[in-house]
Amino acid sequence: MSEYISVQEAKKWICEVGKRMYVREFVAANDGNISIRTGENQVVCTPTAVSKGYMTPEMMCVIDMDGNRLEGDLKPSSEVKMHLRVYKENPEQKAVVHAHPQVSTTFSIVGVEMSKPIMSEAVVLLGPIHIAPYAEPGTEEVPDSIAPYCNGHNGVLLANHGALTWGRNILEAYHRMESMEHYAKVLMYTTRIFGSDNELNEQQIEGLRAIKKRLGL
Repeated sequence: MSEYISVQEAKKWICEVGKRMYVREFVAANDGNISIRTGENQVVCTPTAVSKGYMTPEMMCVIDMDGNRLEGDLKPSSEVKMHLRVYKENPEQKAVVHAHPQVSTTFSIVGVEMSKPIMSEAVVLLGPIHIAPYAEPGTEEVPDSIAPYCNGHNGVLLANHGALTWGRNILEAYHRMESMEHYAKVLMYTTRIFGSDNELNEQQIEGLRAIKKRLGL
């Protein structure tokens, strides 16, 4: 079986994930973008200025790894540059999701990184989430800012902008976005509302790291 899915499958999956993002209020209006790598030099991505909740497969763009449009009537998002950087830095990744989930984005604005080991699921499935330096959207500064995190991390916050996650397939990339926002909400309640937390100790963390290694995560 090929490590890549077909262009047709990718278009359908992107529309499905776009609807989930919209319903969960990870995006508003035309925010966010999604991509799936479908070949060594081929990526299917969302078009610019289209609501992620109302997309159809026909709207999708097919581009090469340099961002040149190969197929599609609509223009690809300028933010696809950061998706392409993920694929170039870490070829194991086959899908990237960018959104503006409310609590995670708030953390990116106030400068709070999500690295406290307070949830076993976050340690195993997500890992620490750091904040990439601010970069003007649509410029080459954005892919440069995320490059250090593409290996060894499953996602990153974009300072004053939003969140980016990636995965070996589109569901893994999307689920990491869900996990990030869930983790951010728990951190908000524990550290910002209740004002306390009960961090896992080093022995507990080592046990979770062993589980993570066994699962190939």
